[in-house]
Amino acid sequence: MQKREYFTHFNTARVPSPCYVIDKAAVQDNLKILNRVQRESGAKVLAALKAFSCWNLAPLFRQHLSGTCASGVHEARLGREEFGGEVHCYSAAYKESDLIEILKVADHVLFNSFSQWSRFKSRALTAQQQRPELQFGIRINPEHSEGETELYDPCAPCSRMGVTVAQFEQAVSDDPDILDGISGLHFHTLCQQDLPPLQRTLIAVEEKFGKYFPQIKWINFGGGHHISREDYQVDELIELIKSFRVRHQLDVYLEPGEAVALRSGVLVAEVLDITWNGIAQAILDTSATCHMPDVLEMPYRADVLGAGMPNEFAHTYRLGGMTCLAGDVIGDYSFRASLTVGQRIMFDDMAHYTMVKTTTFNGINLPAIAIWDSRTDELDVIREFGYTDFKQRLS
Repeated sequence: MQKREYFTHFNTARVPSPCYVIDKAAVQDNLKILNRVQRESGAKVLAALKAFSCWNLAPLFRQHLSGTCASGVHEARLGREEFGGEVHCYSAAYKESDLIEILKVADHVLFNSFSQWSRFKSRALTAQQQRPELQFGIRINPEHSEGETELYDPCAPCSRMGVTVAQFEQAVSDDPDILDGISGLHFHTLCQQDLPPLQRTLIAVEEKFGKYFPQIKWINFGGGHHISREDYQVDELIELIKSFRVRHQLDVYLEPGEAVALRSGVLVAEVLDITWNGIAQAILDTSATCHMPDVLEMPYRADVLGAGMPNEFAHTYRLGGMTCLAGDVIGDYSFRASLTVGQRIMFDDMAHYTMVKTTTFNGINLPAIAIWDSRTDELDVIREFGYTDFKQRLS
């Protein structure tokens, strides 16, 4: 299926380099799809700030989604201050000082273990007396893996994420009142996946934890849903959620991350040098390790607009970053014409899990951030970084 393309006619000379350019129209297209799922299924859809937290676009999110989900106190505060709606927070463990602040701003606080819940239960319920809308949940681990990359598989053997059914049953056996104050369950098994993996996961969740559903009010299906991808089975997802809600009389939440920003951004970079060592090397003013770390961590091959696979076109180059890390290599690409120093190129689909993961390793400057609207061609460079940003992260 043809990917949606928004940047084929974007003029890279209009922004500094390197620069993340986010298309407001593309983000809105994604949000409309998510809003449709929410509207027609009855579920509530939250944006996962861990994937994309460009709060300049928060007004769009407020129009289409029910709120945000956070991984800690800073994201929870950002969700409350900028994005509006409900704020949900989950962490593998909470520092007490962080939890105190989270309890002031979050609507749902999700605990990763019964030991953390037992430790903070009294404090949590006291906070609930002050804010009756505050609710608490437990993350469960259905021990059902759907991911192909272990680094991103929360259900891999010996995972630290969530409570297995054996642990859950033991906790209830040891303390029959352990679920007092718990109103929901949360699971997360997916990563960049479509509907069938969710269907299989739900079967495992219902089989293992269904007997506890009568004691709760809501269930959170977590993230990893590629709902805005062109080939995602949106109609079937809506029907799946509707059926689940009817069967169990539970409210349902979804927490897509990448889906809110899929296809919506590029990273503009500039060629600094052309060298040769067995293959032509193009050194860029960007970096895999600093600016697109999932290229190394996932790993995956980032698309370059107008480029092809090695030797597909006449001129093949190894694109590398400007850091001292020998492995700071983005990949091998071919181009119809030879690259030249000063030329700009665009890495596609660079909105999600990029800006939120950047580092200043080697003192490399962070890319600027620009908001563009492909419908009107309006462009606004909303943030540029420099030495002060690097220095103030250190001491």
